Amino acid sequence: MRVLIRLSSGAGDNEAMRVLVVEDEAKLAELLARGLREEGYAADVSGSGEDALWMAKATAYDAIVLDVMLPGMDGFAACRKLRENGVWAPVLILTARDDVDDRITGLDTGADDYLVKPFAFAELLARLRALSRRAATERPAELNVGDLRLDPALHRAWRGETELDLSAKEFALLEVFMRRPGQALSRGQLLEGAWDMTFERRSNIVDVYVRYLREKIDRPFGRRSLETVRQVGYRLSGDAKT
Repeated sequence: MRVLIRLSSGAGDNEAMRVLVVEDEAKLAELLARGLREEGYAADVSGSGEDALWMAKATAYDAIVLDVMLPGMDGFAACRKLRENGVWAPVLILTARDDVDDRITGLDTGADDYLVKPFAFAELLARLRALSRRAATERPAELNVGDLRLDPALHRAWRGETELDLSAKEFALLEVFMRRPGQALSRGQLLEGAWDMTFERRSNIVDVYVRYLREKIDRPFGRRSLETVRQVGYRLSGDAKT
């Protein structure tokens, strides 16, 4: 595996950030933990999904680096259990699987980002920095804005009593809006919340998916809850009707 560790004197900005590395390959786990510590992070190591669960419930981690191929409970199941148990620390999935379906599975179980092996350690650090910039507050079991409901753990959403048929990315974008109802969010904020760092900020992907969302959560119900805010971006309101 190509994991490039850049040893340095430590990064003071990261001193308060505690990371849990969940990896059953002992040499790799120690390599990652040592590299993180050299960068100023506090790093703990777990070799199984089961251990990761109790450690994450006992300690307030700022991020969890979670391998998929674990003995017993795999990384996907561990991530789902973390979310079901109210652990909302950002999760970065590590895996040798480069399949689109596997990436979707990881994100749908509650992971925040995905890094495919082999990887450069510098990229892992960059992704951890990006995750640390996102909101780290405890997330409620269910989000409600007007008659919109969203369950992050079950990955289900409703308008009134009607369940919405959303793709993984539509769901992620709606979740970003529902966590900040009534706020005007820029395209950059929406990109950072629902996509990863590989997307160019000049991309119109946000506009495309907002249009998709309107077709599913607004127009069939005679609503206009996803509003365009000129020169800013978009806002989710509670009860706007056409």
